[in-house]
Amino acid sequence: MLILGIETSCDETAAAVVRDGREILSNVVVSQIDIFAEYGGVIPEVAARSHLEAMMPVVDKALSDAGVSWNEIDAIAVTHAPGLLGSLLIGTLTARTLSILHNKPLYAVHHLKSHVYANWLDTDANILSRAASPRPVATGEARSSSPCQAPEALRKNVLRLPDFPLLALVVSGGHTQILYMPEHNQFEIIGTTHDDAVGECFDKVAKILGLPYPGGPAIAKAALSGDATKYRLPHPKVEGLDFSFSGLKTAVLRAVQKEVGVPISYPSHKLKELLTPEQVADFAASFQKTAVDILCEKLKMALSEHPDVKSVVVAGGVSANTELRKALPEAFFPAPSLSGDNGAMVASACYFEIQSGVKPVDPYALNIYPRISIEN
Repeated sequence: MLILGIETSCDETAAAVVRDGREILSNVVVSQIDIFAEYGGVIPEVAARSHLEAMMPVVDKALSDAGVSWNEIDAIAVTHAPGLLGSLLIGTLTARTLSILHNKPLYAVHHLKSHVYANWLDTDANILSRAASPRPVATGEARSSSPCQAPEALRKNVLRLPDFPLLALVVSGGHTQILYMPEHNQFEIIGTTHDDAVGECFDKVAKILGLPYPGGPAIAKAALSGDATKYRLPHPKVEGLDFSFSGLKTAVLRAVQKEVGVPISYPSHKLKELLTPEQVADFAASFQKTAVDILCEKLKMALSEHPDVKSVVVAGGVSANTELRKALPEAFFPAPSLSGDNGAMVASACYFEIQSGVKPVDPYALNIYPRISIEN
């Protein structure tokens, strides 16, 4: 089955053709990262206009790179929730029009579900075509310790597809959740953030340190030359499997203000002028280690509460973080190029929806949902 996947939930315009949920025939992504680096974050109205310009060229290139015609496409999948309203509208309107025009069944896919299913994509023989490079991920030899050690049973799953039941750790700029999946296309949220998502916290800490947007790769790169034990940062005390990252962001701010000898009233956007490169690197490394440790602590707790779990998958943009990957060697991770938003993961999620008996939606009536739970 050949599925065309379309993704426009935030600031990437993406389309891909995937066979049987695993084999990527094409994967085209146009990123707006260069535009929003100047602003330090995504501006929804600008993102929507950029999607409008890039959408059809991206779809055409995805079909061309895959070497397939519309007659060979079996279904169209599109992200309809959650995300930025204007961005979602461009993607869904495109998919609805193409569905009607080419008489193809249309499937609406939840964004977080797509990220999870990036772990089912076969990257050994992928033909990847990118109109813009994916967000950079810093790499290096430095490794921080982690409190998370998965059960011995999980170590057997490294070289094969995830087994059910499983836990999915979804970590991105907009979401931080732990999901329990007893089987395909069944999701139970067992842990979520009370405030900031971990990716959002990376962005905010990067801004305090004077590092560029997006914060995740910028902090990872700066941390390579830093001492992760230099600054002791607190682990928010949140009951159960839930998270809180707002306090960690504030703790970094207060630690920086103390380090440079200014009062707490000193403007955060001016702190970068007082920091040395060594201090920036040490704060980046210390924050990154703390954030990774918090994620691992909660995941370890989730594993102890769900002894039936056979696999752990990590999904979302923060899954590209090198230290998180080192801290969870037994977990499944998507290829770094598939950690960010892309159309291949949408097509993969759609395939497993179809296998689970999900029916296509009416292209004349499909709506978008900027905020909706994966459990709905």
